[in-house]
Amino acid sequence: QPSQRIYHSSISMSLLLGLYSAPSLGLGGARTACATSRAHACMQQQQQPGPPYAGPRSTPLLDTVSTPNDLKGFSLAELKQLSHELRWETINAVSKTGGHLGSSLGVVELTVALHYVFNTPADPVIWDVSHQVYPHKILTGRRERMPTLRQAGGLSGFAKRSESEYDAFGAGHSTTSISAALGMAVAHELRGLDQERTSVAVIGDGAITGGMAYEAMNNAAYLNSRIVVIYNDNGQVSLPTGTPSAGGTVPAGSLSAYTSRLIASKPFQDFRDIAKSINRLFPSEIQQANAKIDEYARGMVSGGTLFEELGFYYIGPVDGHDLDNLVPILENIRDRGGKQPVLLHIKTDKGKGYPPAEAASDKYHGVPKFEVATGKKLTAPAKTPSYTSVFADSLIDLAAADRSVVAITAAMPGGTGVDKFGKRFPKRTFDVGIAEQHAVTFAAGLAVEGIKPFCAIYSTFLQRAYDQLIHDVAIQKLPVRFILDRAGLVGNDGPTHHGSFDLAYIGCIPGIALCAPSDEVELRNMMRTIYEVDDKPTALRYPRGSALGLDVLNDLFEYGLDEYPARGKALPLGKGRVVRGAREDVSSRVAILSLGTRLAESVLAARAIEGAHADVGVT
Repeated sequence: QPSQRIYHSSISMSLLLGLYSAPSLGLGGARTACATSRAHACMQQQQQPGPPYAGPRSTPLLDTVSTPNDLKGFSLAELKQLSHELRWETINAVSKTGGHLGSSLGVVELTVALHYVFNTPADPVIWDVSHQVYPHKILTGRRERMPTLRQAGGLSGFAKRSESEYDAFGAGHSTTSISAALGMAVAHELRGLDQERTSVAVIGDGAITGGMAYEAMNNAAYLNSRIVVIYNDNGQVSLPTGTPSAGGTVPAGSLSAYTSRLIASKPFQDFRDIAKSINRLFPSEIQQANAKIDEYARGMVSGGTLFEELGFYYIGPVDGHDLDNLVPILENIRDRGGKQPVLLHIKTDKGKGYPPAEAASDKYHGVPKFEVATGKKLTAPAKTPSYTSVFADSLIDLAAADRSVVAITAAMPGGTGVDKFGKRFPKRTFDVGIAEQHAVTFAAGLAVEGIKPFCAIYSTFLQRAYDQLIHDVAIQKLPVRFILDRAGLVGNDGPTHHGSFDLAYIGCIPGIALCAPSDEVELRNMMRTIYEVDDKPTALRYPRGSALGLDVLNDLFEYGLDEYPARGKALPLGKGRVVRGAREDVSSRVAILSLGTRLAESVLAARAIEGAHADVGVT
């Protein structure tokens, strides 16, 4: 029919435009990709195929940037060269301090584009988790302080409001950015400020697996506040992604599979954006008909857009390293009318531009100091096992004898040792994504059915599931076994990652057995202990880092071991032990009570006291 020919004609025209001019149509302010005078600068961005790796010898553009305002006059070609210089500045800085490298390398172009397009700090940019903010710190006046990164008195490894006005919201844990951005947008409106501004939340595909992200998105369209969510999709949901588990080796969760399908349909997504732009030029009757065709086609390709169902205007997927497209798209979003929240879906590569990071399973997520030319990490081989590895080996031993033993992690298989368990027992390994609340209640459900769940979550991250810990586990006296790695102070990651509160927040809950081994032998014994506890929940906490080793164990605790025991043995709950007794021929006696791995220092302190005071005996 004639009307159908019109509809097909409009779609065909849109498709042609999408094929030949998608980068420039309707995106306002598109710039030439590479000026002739800057051709040499673009050539510098070609990465060497192999070692030795090295960045530019000079950073002429970066040297002119003290604040984001200094970017405003740059051409697109200069922004690309700036990104190249910034990437290598980040690599060189982290090589000397250690830190979160891969995530920072993945957002270099995005960082440059955001500070170029938006009026920061008036337009607040909230980085979820904020472990990816090193390029942001360099562009916002902190370049000279990068050698102090993650050191006492130095720069934080995360966004920190007291550090810079450009750090709009502090973080360290995940899935907070959209809520914070929405709150700031609403506050701007409540204060009656005339200046139009945009709140921007940058959230990754790991963080967006947390339920709080959807609570915020569900609320955003309802409040109709002007926020932009940039969904940074890099395929690294867990650390490392690819750990064998009950869900396979793909990134944890259905959402990751869903967005992968969106990315796979990228040619259609380009066409759809152009088709919508063209569609607004036609009479309303044709617009409505085209909208139905678009909705039908969208359902055929991707099953519908989840984010649009939540009330967001969805744009993407977009190559997050392509400034030719990213800058004009962000400008278009900035200059849009109305307050409908927008979600820009970008695809990036974690570790981008540094081959050792691109090749690593965790994309150099967190690294110690390293050699830039080769990527070799500058760490001495450990002489003793880590507490994490002792836990993993003990859990494997228990699972080998009991098929009901399972392991649960919230996107941290590598950090908790669950990756080692997963290689041996993939069908009994459950990575739930960054979803600690779900992890705890999921473990509770397993326990109801007679499974023995070991729920391994960092001490600081278990705080996020406190209600589930009490309501779903403790009140019902379900035998969930919580494994709290990184208990106590963790060093360079700072206050957001210290496991300082678990003794207090778990110890006040009735009916939980709380275990804190003093050494690796006790850790094995306590693993056996909590395995055998079937009438209440248990929690086992231990610190980051290496255990004591046989020589220290025999010296301080008089174990008399030639090798580690093959298996642990169950200990009686609620009963301590005397490690050393005071001498009899003394006038004064002192008792030192120790919990956990401070026992070694307690014994050394006892020796020091007795050595300095002959009349004092220490138990």
